[in-house]
Amino acid sequence: MRTTLIRCGKLFDGIREELQPGMEILVKDNRIEMVGKKLPVGEECRVVDLSDKTVTPGMIDAHVHADAFDNDKMFMETIFASSTYRALGTLHTLQHALRRGFTSIRVPGTIEPFDYGIADVARSIERGYFDGARLVYSFGALGTPGGHTDLSQRLYQNPLLAELYTSKVQGLGNGADFFRGAVRQQVKYGAQFIKIMASGGFASPNDSPEDKQLTDEEFAAIIDTAHALGKPCTAHVYAPYVMQCLLDLGIDGMEHGSLMDEETAERFEKSGTYLVPTFLPYDEIVHPDEEKLAKKEPGFQQKLRIYQKRLQDSREIIRKSNIRLGYGTDLVAVYQPYENGREYACWLRSGMDPFRALKAATSVNAQILGLDQVGTIEPGKLADIAAWSRDLLTDENALLDCAFVMKDGVEYETECGLDG
Repeated sequence: MRTTLIRCGKLFDGIREELQPGMEILVKDNRIEMVGKKLPVGEECRVVDLSDKTVTPGMIDAHVHADAFDNDKMFMETIFASSTYRALGTLHTLQHALRRGFTSIRVPGTIEPFDYGIADVARSIERGYFDGARLVYSFGALGTPGGHTDLSQRLYQNPLLAELYTSKVQGLGNGADFFRGAVRQQVKYGAQFIKIMASGGFASPNDSPEDKQLTDEEFAAIIDTAHALGKPCTAHVYAPYVMQCLLDLGIDGMEHGSLMDEETAERFEKSGTYLVPTFLPYDEIVHPDEEKLAKKEPGFQQKLRIYQKRLQDSREIIRKSNIRLGYGTDLVAVYQPYENGREYACWLRSGMDPFRALKAATSVNAQILGLDQVGTIEPGKLADIAAWSRDLLTDENALLDCAFVMKDGVEYETECGLDG
Protein backbone atom coordinates (compact mmCIF):
# COMPACT_ATOMS: atom_id res chain seq x y z
CA MET A 1 0.00 0.00 0.00
CA ARG A 2 1.31 3.44 -0.99
CA THR A 3 0.77 6.18 1.60
CA THR A 4 1.41 9.91 1.26
CA LEU A 5 0.99 12.65 3.84
CA ILE A 6 0.34 16.12 2.40
CA ARG A 7 1.07 19.01 4.76
CA CYS A 8 -1.00 22.04 3.78
CA GLY A 9 -0.31 25.67 4.49
CA LYS A 10 -4.02 26.36 4.03
CA LEU A 11 -6.76 24.00 2.88
CA PHE A 12 -9.87 24.74 0.85
CA ASP A 13 -11.79 21.49 1.00
CA GLY A 14 -14.50 22.33 -1.57
CA ILE A 15 -17.16 22.37 1.16
CA ARG A 16 -16.43 25.06 3.74
CA GLU A 17 -16.08 28.68 2.69
CA GLU A 18 -12.80 29.10 4.52
CA LEU A 19 -9.10 28.38 4.20
CA GLN A 20 -8.23 26.06 7.07
CA PRO A 21 -4.67 26.47 8.42
CA GLY A 22 -2.29 23.68 9.36
CA MET A 23 -4.29 20.80 7.91
CA GLU A 24 -2.92 17.49 6.66
CA ILE A 25 -4.24 14.97 4.14
CA LEU A 26 -3.37 11.28 4.33
CA VAL A 27 -3.62 9.49 0.99
CA LYS A 28 -3.57 5.68 0.78
CA ASP A 29 -3.16 4.37 -2.75
CA ASN A 30 -5.66 6.43 -4.76
CA ARG A 31 -8.00 7.59 -1.99
CA ILE A 32 -8.07 10.15 0.79
CA GLU A 33 -7.86 8.25 4.07
CA MET A 34 -7.88 11.05 6.66
CA VAL A 35 -8.05 14.86 6.85
CA GLY A 36 -7.04 16.72 9.99
CA LYS A 37 -4.17 18.08 12.05
CA LYS A 38 -1.11 16.12 13.19
CA LEU A 39 -2.28 12.90 11.59
CA PRO A 40 -0.61 9.62 12.68
CA VAL A 41 1.63 8.17 9.97
CA GLY A 42 3.94 5.19 9.63
CA GLU A 43 7.67 5.25 8.91
CA GLU A 44 7.18 4.34 5.26
CA CYS A 45 4.78 7.20 4.60
CA ARG A 46 6.02 9.71 2.04
CA VAL A 47 5.63 13.33 3.17
CA VAL A 48 4.86 16.14 0.72
CA ASP A 49 5.49 19.51 2.34
CA LEU A 50 3.09 22.11 0.94
CA SER A 51 3.13 24.20 4.10
CA ASP A 52 3.68 27.39 2.09
CA LYS A 53 0.88 26.61 -0.41
CA THR A 54 -2.90 26.60 -0.52
CA VAL A 55 -4.24 23.10 -1.16
CA THR A 56 -7.55 22.44 -2.90
CA PRO A 57 -9.38 19.62 -4.62
CA GLY A 58 -8.19 19.10 -8.17
CA MET A 59 -9.89 21.79 -10.20
CA ILE A 60 -12.63 21.00 -12.73
CA ASP A 61 -13.41 22.91 -15.93
CA ALA A 62 -16.98 22.22 -17.10
CA HIS A 63 -16.74 23.82 -20.55
CA VAL A 64 -13.71 22.88 -22.64
CA HIS A 65 -13.67 22.24 -26.37
CA ALA A 66 -10.59 20.08 -26.01
CA ASP A 67 -10.22 19.53 -29.75
CA ALA A 68 -10.09 23.29 -30.42
CA PHE A 69 -6.38 23.28 -29.69
CA ASP A 70 -4.91 25.35 -32.52
CA ASN A 71 -6.79 28.63 -32.50
CA ASP A 72 -5.52 30.33 -35.62
CA LYS A 73 -6.29 27.24 -37.73
CA MET A 74 -9.14 25.79 -35.69
CA PHE A 75 -12.11 26.16 -38.00
CA MET A 76 -10.36 25.14 -41.19
CA GLU A 77 -8.66 22.19 -39.51
CA THR A 78 -12.00 21.07 -38.11
CA ILE A 79 -13.21 20.85 -41.68
CA PHE A 80 -10.07 19.53 -43.38
CA ALA A 81 -7.90 17.79 -40.75
CA SER A 82 -8.24 14.08 -40.00
CA SER A 83 -10.11 12.76 -36.99
CA THR A 84 -6.87 11.18 -35.80
CA TYR A 85 -5.19 14.58 -35.73
CA ARG A 86 -8.10 16.04 -33.74
CA ALA A 87 -7.91 13.17 -31.25
CA LEU A 88 -4.19 13.72 -30.73
CA GLY A 89 -4.82 17.42 -30.18
CA THR A 90 -7.48 16.57 -27.61
CA LEU A 91 -4.99 14.42 -25.74
CA HIS A 92 -2.49 17.31 -25.85
CA THR A 93 -5.10 19.59 -24.26
CA LEU A 94 -5.89 17.13 -21.48
CA GLN A 95 -2.23 16.54 -20.65
CA HIS A 96 -1.55 20.26 -20.23
CA ALA A 97 -4.76 20.84 -18.27
CA LEU A 98 -3.69 18.17 -15.77
CA ARG A 99 -0.25 19.74 -15.32
CA ARG A 100 -1.98 23.04 -14.54
CA GLY A 101 -4.05 21.58 -11.71
CA PHE A 102 -7.27 20.73 -13.55
CA THR A 103 -7.80 17.04 -12.94
CA SER A 104 -11.24 16.73 -14.59
CA ILE A 105 -12.52 18.26 -17.82
CA ARG A 106 -16.01 18.33 -19.33
CA VAL A 107 -16.38 18.67 -23.09
CA PRO A 108 -19.87 20.01 -23.94
CA GLY A 109 -19.73 19.18 -27.62
CA THR A 110 -16.70 18.43 -29.73
CA ILE A 111 -15.71 20.84 -32.49
CA GLU A 112 -14.98 17.71 -34.57
CA PRO A 113 -18.46 16.83 -35.90
CA PHE A 114 -17.88 13.68 -37.91
CA ASP A 115 -17.05 10.83 -35.56
CA TYR A 116 -16.69 9.77 -31.93
CA GLY A 117 -12.93 9.84 -31.42
CA ILE A 118 -13.12 11.69 -28.11
CA ALA A 119 -14.47 8.47 -26.57
CA ASP A 120 -11.21 6.76 -27.53
CA VAL A 121 -9.21 9.57 -25.94
CA ALA A 122 -11.16 9.17 -22.70
CA ARG A 123 -10.70 5.41 -22.79
CA SER A 124 -6.96 5.65 -23.38
CA ILE A 125 -6.57 7.92 -20.33
CA GLU A 126 -8.81 5.74 -18.15
CA ARG A 127 -6.73 2.67 -19.03
CA GLY A 128 -3.49 4.46 -18.19
CA TYR A 129 -2.02 4.47 -21.69
CA PHE A 130 -1.60 8.25 -21.46
CA ASP A 131 -1.58 10.88 -18.74
CA GLY A 132 -4.34 13.44 -18.87
CA ALA A 133 -7.24 15.02 -17.06
CA ARG A 134 -10.28 12.85 -16.39
CA LEU A 135 -12.77 13.39 -19.21
CA VAL A 136 -16.56 13.69 -19.28
CA TYR A 137 -17.86 14.35 -22.78
CA SER A 138 -20.68 14.76 -25.24
CA PHE A 139 -20.25 14.47 -28.98
CA GLY A 140 -21.02 17.20 -31.51
CA ALA A 141 -23.81 19.51 -30.38
CA LEU A 142 -27.21 18.86 -31.95
CA GLY A 143 -28.39 21.71 -34.13
CA THR A 144 -29.91 22.87 -37.39
CA PRO A 145 -28.38 23.67 -40.80
CA GLY A 146 -27.10 27.23 -40.81
CA GLY A 147 -27.05 27.36 -37.02
CA HIS A 148 -24.20 27.87 -34.58
CA THR A 149 -23.10 24.25 -34.78
CA ASP A 150 -22.92 24.32 -38.60
CA LEU A 151 -19.32 25.29 -39.41
CA SER A 152 -20.09 25.22 -43.12
CA GLN A 153 -21.14 28.85 -42.58
CA ARG A 154 -17.43 29.46 -43.10
CA LEU A 155 -17.57 27.85 -46.54
CA TYR A 156 -20.28 30.16 -47.84
CA GLN A 157 -18.17 31.11 -50.86
CA ASN A 158 -18.28 27.48 -51.97
CA PRO A 159 -21.86 26.19 -51.54
CA LEU A 160 -21.02 22.81 -53.09
CA LEU A 161 -18.36 22.12 -50.46
CA ALA A 162 -20.54 23.60 -47.71
CA GLU A 163 -23.47 21.34 -48.55
CA LEU A 164 -21.22 18.29 -48.73
CA TYR A 165 -19.88 19.15 -45.28
CA THR A 166 -23.38 19.64 -43.87
CA SER A 167 -24.54 16.28 -45.23
CA LYS A 168 -21.81 14.47 -43.26
CA VAL A 169 -22.38 16.11 -39.86
CA GLN A 170 -24.26 13.56 -37.80
CA GLY A 171 -26.07 15.88 -35.39
CA LEU A 172 -27.25 18.43 -37.94
CA GLY A 173 -30.84 18.19 -39.14
CA ASN A 174 -34.49 19.15 -38.84
CA GLY A 175 -37.54 17.73 -37.13
CA ALA A 176 -38.31 15.96 -33.87
CA ASP A 177 -37.85 12.47 -35.31
CA PHE A 178 -34.39 13.35 -36.63
CA PHE A 179 -33.28 14.60 -33.22
CA ARG A 180 -34.67 11.59 -31.36
CA GLY A 181 -32.56 9.41 -33.63
CA ALA A 182 -29.52 11.66 -33.19
CA VAL A 183 -29.69 11.35 -29.40
CA ARG A 184 -29.97 7.57 -29.62
CA GLN A 185 -27.03 7.46 -32.02
CA GLN A 186 -24.82 9.51 -29.70
CA VAL A 187 -25.74 7.42 -26.67
CA LYS A 188 -25.00 4.28 -28.70
CA TYR A 189 -21.40 5.43 -29.10
CA GLY A 190 -20.91 6.46 -25.48
CA ALA A 191 -22.07 10.07 -25.04
CA GLN A 192 -22.22 10.84 -21.32
CA PHE A 193 -24.58 13.77 -21.83
CA ILE A 194 -26.28 15.55 -24.73
CA LYS A 195 -25.77 19.13 -25.86
CA ILE A 196 -28.20 21.24 -27.87
CA MET A 197 -27.08 24.27 -29.86
CA ALA A 198 -30.22 26.21 -28.96
CA SER A 199 -29.16 29.74 -29.94
CA GLY A 200 -26.95 31.43 -32.43
CA GLY A 201 -23.62 32.69 -31.21
CA PHE A 202 -21.00 35.40 -31.13
CA ALA A 203 -18.31 33.45 -32.99
CA SER A 204 -20.48 32.20 -35.87
CA PRO A 205 -20.73 34.65 -38.78
CA ASN A 206 -24.31 34.35 -40.04
CA ASP A 207 -26.57 34.09 -37.02
CA SER A 208 -27.48 36.05 -33.90
CA PRO A 209 -27.05 35.11 -30.24
CA GLU A 210 -30.76 35.88 -29.89
CA ASP A 211 -31.83 33.30 -32.48
CA LYS A 212 -33.97 30.38 -31.40
CA GLN A 213 -32.54 27.72 -33.67
CA LEU A 214 -34.82 24.76 -32.90
CA THR A 215 -38.56 24.49 -32.38
CA ASP A 216 -40.14 23.62 -29.05
CA GLU A 217 -41.00 20.19 -30.47
CA GLU A 218 -37.37 19.62 -31.47
CA PHE A 219 -36.11 20.75 -28.05
CA ALA A 220 -38.57 18.43 -26.31
CA ALA A 221 -37.60 15.49 -28.52
CA ILE A 222 -33.94 15.87 -27.55
CA ILE A 223 -34.48 16.46 -23.84
CA ASP A 224 -37.09 13.72 -23.40
CA THR A 225 -35.09 11.15 -25.37
CA ALA A 226 -31.91 11.94 -23.45
CA HIS A 227 -33.72 11.59 -20.13
CA ALA A 228 -35.39 8.35 -21.22
CA LEU A 229 -31.90 6.98 -21.85
CA GLY A 230 -30.58 8.22 -18.51
CA LYS A 231 -28.48 11.06 -19.92
CA PRO A 232 -28.53 14.69 -18.78
CA CYS A 233 -28.96 17.46 -21.32
CA THR A 234 -27.47 20.94 -21.60
CA ALA A 235 -27.73 23.74 -24.14
CA HIS A 236 -25.68 26.56 -25.62
CA VAL A 237 -27.99 29.53 -25.17
CA TYR A 238 -27.96 33.31 -24.72
CA ALA A 239 -31.44 34.81 -25.09
CA PRO A 240 -33.73 34.84 -22.05
CA TYR A 241 -36.82 33.69 -23.96
CA VAL A 242 -34.94 30.63 -25.22
CA MET A 243 -33.62 29.89 -21.72
CA GLN A 244 -37.17 30.07 -20.37
CA CYS A 245 -38.40 27.68 -23.05
CA LEU A 246 -35.69 25.18 -22.08
CA LEU A 247 -36.54 25.56 -18.39
CA ASP A 248 -40.18 24.78 -19.21
CA LEU A 249 -39.06 21.59 -20.96
CA GLY A 250 -36.98 20.36 -18.00
CA ILE A 251 -33.43 20.76 -19.26
CA ASP A 252 -30.73 19.91 -16.70
CA GLY A 253 -28.45 22.89 -17.29
CA MET A 254 -27.25 25.53 -19.71
CA GLU A 255 -24.02 27.02 -21.01
CA HIS A 256 -23.28 30.77 -21.30
CA GLY A 257 -26.59 32.52 -20.50
CA SER A 258 -24.73 35.73 -21.26
CA LEU A 259 -27.82 37.86 -21.97
CA MET A 260 -29.50 36.87 -18.69
CA ASP A 261 -32.33 39.02 -17.31
CA GLU A 262 -33.80 39.23 -13.81
CA GLU A 263 -36.90 37.15 -14.54
CA THR A 264 -34.91 34.31 -16.06
CA ALA A 265 -32.38 34.37 -13.22
CA GLU A 266 -35.21 33.93 -10.72
CA ARG A 267 -36.46 30.91 -12.66
CA PHE A 268 -32.99 29.36 -12.57
CA GLU A 269 -32.89 29.89 -8.81
CA LYS A 270 -36.29 28.30 -8.22
CA SER A 271 -35.62 25.30 -10.45
CA GLY A 272 -32.05 24.60 -9.29
CA THR A 273 -30.98 24.35 -12.91
CA TYR A 274 -27.24 24.91 -13.25
CA LEU A 275 -25.56 27.50 -15.46
CA VAL A 276 -21.95 27.41 -16.66
CA PRO A 277 -21.54 31.11 -17.53
CA THR A 278 -18.15 31.05 -19.34
CA PHE A 279 -17.23 34.65 -18.57
CA LEU A 280 -13.84 34.66 -20.29
CA PRO A 281 -14.85 34.84 -23.99
CA TYR A 282 -16.74 38.09 -23.31
CA ASP A 283 -14.53 39.61 -20.63
CA GLU A 284 -12.65 42.02 -22.88
CA ILE A 285 -15.95 43.76 -23.71
CA VAL A 286 -17.47 43.52 -20.20
CA HIS A 287 -14.21 44.98 -18.82
CA PRO A 288 -13.07 46.79 -21.99
CA ASP A 289 -9.64 45.74 -23.27
CA GLU A 290 -9.10 46.75 -26.88
CA GLU A 291 -5.79 44.90 -27.17
CA LYS A 292 -7.36 41.56 -26.28
CA LEU A 293 -10.52 42.29 -28.24
CA ALA A 294 -8.45 42.87 -31.38
CA LYS A 295 -7.26 39.23 -31.25
CA LYS A 296 -10.77 38.01 -32.06
CA GLU A 297 -12.19 37.77 -35.58
CA PRO A 298 -13.76 41.03 -36.84
CA GLY A 299 -17.27 39.58 -36.87
CA PHE A 300 -16.89 38.34 -33.29
CA GLN A 301 -15.68 41.80 -32.23
CA GLN A 302 -18.62 43.48 -33.93
CA LYS A 303 -21.19 41.32 -32.17
CA LEU A 304 -19.53 41.89 -28.80
CA ARG A 305 -19.65 45.65 -29.33
CA ILE A 306 -23.34 45.50 -30.27
CA TYR A 307 -24.20 43.57 -27.11
CA GLN A 308 -21.74 45.25 -24.74
CA LYS A 309 -24.28 46.85 -22.40
CA ARG A 310 -26.42 43.72 -22.18
CA LEU A 311 -23.37 41.54 -21.55
CA GLN A 312 -22.31 43.86 -18.74
CA ASP A 313 -25.80 43.96 -17.21
CA SER A 314 -26.13 40.18 -17.49
CA ARG A 315 -22.81 39.63 -15.73
CA GLU A 316 -24.04 41.70 -12.79
CA ILE A 317 -27.39 39.87 -12.68
CA ILE A 318 -25.58 36.53 -12.58
CA ARG A 319 -23.19 37.77 -9.89
CA LYS A 320 -26.04 38.92 -7.64
CA SER A 321 -28.14 35.81 -8.22
CA ASN A 322 -28.27 32.52 -6.35
CA ILE A 323 -28.08 30.51 -9.56
CA ARG A 324 -26.13 27.27 -9.18
CA LEU A 325 -23.02 28.24 -11.13
CA GLY A 326 -20.38 25.98 -12.61
CA TYR A 327 -16.93 27.07 -13.73
CA GLY A 328 -16.15 26.79 -17.44
CA THR A 329 -13.84 28.53 -19.88
CA ASP A 330 -14.94 27.92 -23.50
CA LEU A 331 -11.54 28.92 -24.87
CA VAL A 332 -11.78 28.81 -28.66
CA ALA A 333 -10.46 32.16 -29.85
CA VAL A 334 -7.54 33.82 -28.04
CA TYR A 335 -6.20 31.31 -25.51
CA GLN A 336 -5.48 27.60 -25.73
CA PRO A 337 -8.17 25.32 -24.26
CA TYR A 338 -5.89 24.11 -21.45
CA GLU A 339 -5.46 27.64 -20.02
CA ASN A 340 -8.31 26.82 -17.66
CA GLY A 341 -7.14 29.05 -14.82
CA ARG A 342 -7.82 32.24 -16.77
CA GLU A 343 -11.55 32.14 -16.07
CA TYR A 344 -10.89 32.73 -12.36
CA ALA A 345 -9.72 36.28 -13.02
CA CYS A 346 -13.03 37.09 -14.72
CA TRP A 347 -14.99 35.97 -11.67
CA LEU A 348 -12.87 38.05 -9.31
CA ARG A 349 -12.85 41.10 -11.60
CA SER A 350 -16.64 40.90 -11.72
CA GLY A 351 -16.85 41.09 -7.93
CA MET A 352 -17.71 37.44 -7.39
CA ASP A 353 -17.02 35.98 -3.95
CA PRO A 354 -13.83 33.91 -4.45
CA PHE A 355 -15.31 31.04 -2.45
CA ARG A 356 -18.24 30.90 -4.86
CA ALA A 357 -15.77 30.66 -7.73
CA LEU A 358 -13.70 28.00 -5.97
CA LYS A 359 -16.76 25.91 -5.13
CA ALA A 360 -17.95 26.28 -8.73
CA ALA A 361 -14.63 24.85 -9.93
CA THR A 362 -14.66 21.96 -7.44
CA SER A 363 -17.73 20.62 -5.64
CA VAL A 364 -20.40 22.19 -7.86
CA ASN A 365 -18.66 21.13 -11.05
CA ALA A 366 -18.28 17.61 -9.69
CA GLN A 367 -22.08 17.51 -9.40
CA ILE A 368 -22.52 18.88 -12.91
CA LEU A 369 -20.13 16.26 -14.29
CA GLY A 370 -21.79 13.48 -12.31
CA LEU A 371 -18.52 12.65 -10.52
CA ASP A 372 -19.36 11.92 -6.90
CA GLN A 373 -15.83 10.75 -6.00
CA VAL A 374 -14.03 14.05 -6.69
CA GLY A 375 -14.51 17.76 -6.04
CA THR A 376 -13.95 17.76 -2.28
CA ILE A 377 -11.17 16.87 0.16
CA GLU A 378 -12.75 14.36 2.52
CA PRO A 379 -12.15 10.76 3.57
CA GLY A 380 -13.15 8.17 1.00
CA LYS A 381 -12.90 10.45 -2.02
CA LEU A 382 -10.45 9.90 -4.84
CA ALA A 383 -7.17 11.71 -4.25
CA ASP A 384 -7.55 14.49 -6.80
CA ILE A 385 -5.59 17.29 -5.13
CA ALA A 386 -3.91 20.50 -6.28
CA ALA A 387 -1.84 23.21 -4.60
CA TRP A 388 -1.29 26.82 -5.54
CA SER A 389 1.50 29.30 -4.85
CA ARG A 390 -0.61 32.47 -4.85
CA ASP A 391 -3.37 33.83 -2.63
CA LEU A 392 -6.61 32.35 -3.94
CA LEU A 393 -8.74 35.00 -2.26
CA THR A 394 -7.05 38.09 -3.70
CA ASP A 395 -4.89 37.15 -6.69
CA GLU A 396 -6.85 36.83 -9.93
CA ASN A 397 -3.99 34.84 -11.47
CA ALA A 398 -3.86 32.31 -8.64
CA LEU A 399 -5.19 29.40 -10.72
CA LEU A 400 -2.47 29.93 -13.31
CA ASP A 401 0.30 29.06 -10.85
CA CYS A 402 -0.10 25.39 -9.91
CA ALA A 403 2.59 24.07 -7.56
CA PHE A 404 1.38 20.49 -7.08
CA VAL A 405 -1.14 18.18 -8.70
CA MET A 406 -2.28 14.66 -7.89
CA LYS A 407 -4.93 12.75 -9.80
CA ASP A 408 -6.28 9.44 -8.56
CA GLY A 409 -3.42 9.22 -6.06
CA VAL A 410 -0.65 9.78 -8.61
CA GLU A 411 1.47 12.94 -8.53
CA TYR A 412 2.22 14.65 -11.85
CA GLU A 413 4.66 17.29 -13.02
CA THR A 414 3.20 20.79 -13.00
CA GLU A 415 3.57 23.73 -15.36
CA CYS A 416 2.97 27.42 -14.78
CA GLY A 417 0.44 29.18 -16.99
CA LEU A 418 1.48 32.74 -16.19
CA ASP A 419 2.52 34.93 -19.11
CA GLY A 420 6.26 35.47 -19.34
